[in-house]
Amino acid sequence: MTRLTTCADPAVVAERAASQIALSLRSAYEERGHAHLALSGGTTPKLTYELLAGQDVDWSAVDVWFADERCVGPDDPESNYRLAAESLLEAAHVPPGQVHRMEGELEPAQGAHRYALELAAHLPADAGTSQPVMDVIVLGIGPDGHVASLFPGSEVLRAVDPPSCIAISDSPKPPPERLTLSLPVLRAARNCLLLATGASKADAVSAMLAEPTEHVPASLLRRERLSVIVDDGALPGGRP
Repeated sequence: MTRLTTCADPAVVAERAASQIALSLRSAYEERGHAHLALSGGTTPKLTYELLAGQDVDWSAVDVWFADERCVGPDDPESNYRLAAESLLEAAHVPPGQVHRMEGELEPAQGAHRYALELAAHLPADAGTSQPVMDVIVLGIGPDGHVASLFPGSEVLRAVDPPSCIAISDSPKPPPERLTLSLPVLRAARNCLLLATGASKADAVSAMLAEPTEHVPASLLRRERLSVIVDDGALPGGRP
């Protein structure tokens, strides 16, 4: 069952999310000695990351990964890595050797292959699917219901045993070329935390909570491991 939490506004969403991520990371490294966190881009996650930098987390026990990346260099304003570096990684003093960025500046297929190898080298594998297992993946959701760079109706959603990282060449949002974790990796995570704020996301959140369909990629996430935090604007149907 998906856990849905509603908050008054985006600031409270970010506060709640930062606290929940920190708790999950502490639980992971206290239980297994280390934690693995994957980040997404976007305005809502950015505020969350700024607050997460001030949480009680032993960052020496956390490896930071990325759910997706645009095929741009790490200094590009569109780079998810740059957003994370400026909002979290530098402020929290995350050891550089524990930050695994997607190399968006490479040819996409090469970048995806290199990231898949890095995932396999550092993360435990799920016993049932052999997919790398993140402790926490932070996700946003698009108005069309996409998560990471998995877009509605994309053939990668139907792929059998896809690689853990996929090159996307036809994103409906610019730029068209991106790198993304595959759906099986998102489903293998111990916890997925999805954040949504603003009325433009209300329909997508509603569709995500309905029947699973490849036309709403967020609806394909593993619901018993999914937490959703929304503000009043993104709450399906509005707050009663």
